[in-house]
Amino acid sequence: MHNLIRELFVKRFSNEFLDRMSDSAVLANPLNDEYDLCFTTDSYVVDPVFFPGGNIGSLAVCGTINDLAVEGATPLFLSCGFIIEEGLDIHILEEIADAMAKTAREAGVNIVTGDLKVVEKGHADKVFINTSGVGRRPKHLKLGREFIRAGDKVLINGAFGEHGIAVLSARGNFELNMDIRSDCASLHGIIAEILSASDGIHFMRDQTRGGIATTLNEIVAGTSSGITIDEASLPLKEETRAACEILGFDPLYLANEGKVIIVASESGAEPILDIMRRNPLGKDSRIIGKVTPEHAGKVVMKTLLGGHRIIDMLTGEQLPRIC
Repeated sequence: MHNLIRELFVKRFSNEFLDRMSDSAVLANPLNDEYDLCFTTDSYVVDPVFFPGGNIGSLAVCGTINDLAVEGATPLFLSCGFIIEEGLDIHILEEIADAMAKTAREAGVNIVTGDLKVVEKGHADKVFINTSGVGRRPKHLKLGREFIRAGDKVLINGAFGEHGIAVLSARGNFELNMDIRSDCASLHGIIAEILSASDGIHFMRDQTRGGIATTLNEIVAGTSSGITIDEASLPLKEETRAACEILGFDPLYLANEGKVIIVASESGAEPILDIMRRNPLGKDSRIIGKVTPEHAGKVVMKTLLGGHRIIDMLTGEQLPRIC
């Protein structure tokens, strides 16, 4: 996927905004000298459309809000486009729309425009959703890979891997008998809290497809720095660990929909951690690693046994149609 995006699309669409390859494009606001505009879009094809902890509608709203939030933007407006398979039960569509409305309302975001297309039966799988979002970001904010320095700490706001396992369990292919729910949540609140209290945040990204491992690799790819994480510090719930052992999955590569990776200055990391832990979405926050001048462009994990292993970017899709 990364190669396809870079070699086919980015090569053809290249411009100063796209080439940053950030979660949202940061655009100059000609009407306001204090704020830039952030703009993002994403499409959702999760299978099944309902899963423990959410559905495709709440997922679409949260995912787009989070892509804005990790760029330091306050989400303002969303669009939604539906591609619906002929014959879809209207009650399914109502429940999805209700979830979108509730999630947007709770986040203080308005869905202001949209589109609807119906395709013949068998030409789509129930419903696909595209959401785009617009937010505003203070001009003085400095976030990006270019601000990361050796010695910076890597933080996460809680346990990971639940979304991937929740979606898998909803498919009914395995009888896991475990109460694992998706972590699907809007992160703009907790992110706004730490941004208002600290100027030590250098980079943020929500880890969705490819999980923590892929996100960390994207952070240091092509740079002169590496990242070392400590397996003992990783917040992984026992239910998720057990499910992964049964199914043969590596939790580091499982998708998340309510988790953010934060790279912060060494001096700012502990105060940021304290603020995150006061928020319900960050009560299990941890410092999981650091940026190092060694093993440039690579992610290395110190294992529970005291050894080290390289954590590569996910090759292929461990769980397809997860978001």
